[in-house]
Amino acid sequence: MSGFVSFVGSGPGDPELLTLKAVDRLKKADAILFDDLSSGPILEHASAEADLVGVGKRAGRPSPKQNHVSQLLVDYAQSGVHVVRLKSGDSGIFGRLEEETDALKAAGIDYEIIPGVTSACAAAAAAGIPLTRRLVARRVQFVTGHDVAGALPGDLHLQSLTDPGATTVLFMPKRTFPALAEKLFASGLRRDCPALLAENVSHADQTLQRTTMSDLAKQLSSEISGTPGLILFGDLAES
Repeated sequence: MSGFVSFVGSGPGDPELLTLKAVDRLKKADAILFDDLSSGPILEHASAEADLVGVGKRAGRPSPKQNHVSQLLVDYAQSGVHVVRLKSGDSGIFGRLEEETDALKAAGIDYEIIPGVTSACAAAAAAGIPLTRRLVARRVQFVTGHDVAGALPGDLHLQSLTDPGATTVLFMPKRTFPALAEKLFASGLRRDCPALLAENVSHADQTLQRTTMSDLAKQLSSEISGTPGLILFGDLAES
């Protein structure tokens, strides 16, 4: 007997940003495996009978191993129930989605993917800016700020990241940002390039700080909060 898995993007945390399809799957689920940033009010849509299992990963905190999460997902589905794998933002963007879908494929379990609002889009909306602009920002690029070991990835394409015609969004960036900024400055990025630091996007305690790449690098060299955040940089960040 095999169940079914719905990968649901929960958005950045505001339950009002859930899609109608996401709410439907939450209500129908027998079990929900959720990320830390997908908890709280979002889980109020779950059935009272559903199993709620926290499997989130947070930087600097003890977290479940990915292979354990994938196996737990398979075990629940093989019991014949409908499982929701609730991921923050959109599960296809730095959400380790493919590792979990590969495990389901290997076990012969069917699944669907329901997209969610990315924190990048939510941060831009909260700041009142677009991510693209005709003739100015023709391209948007999403980049991870750390590798599997938590260090700055060594294979970043610096020329692309210094493109003045792009809006760049760095996910999970704060600890490695000072080192990345120095590499970007050495590759030609303006030190006064506009930057936006967005933390706790879409939550009541959301903060949006407009600054420059140079000033933000100095700030994050001396103080880093534990709140989830992203950094957006490019000409649109100062709008």
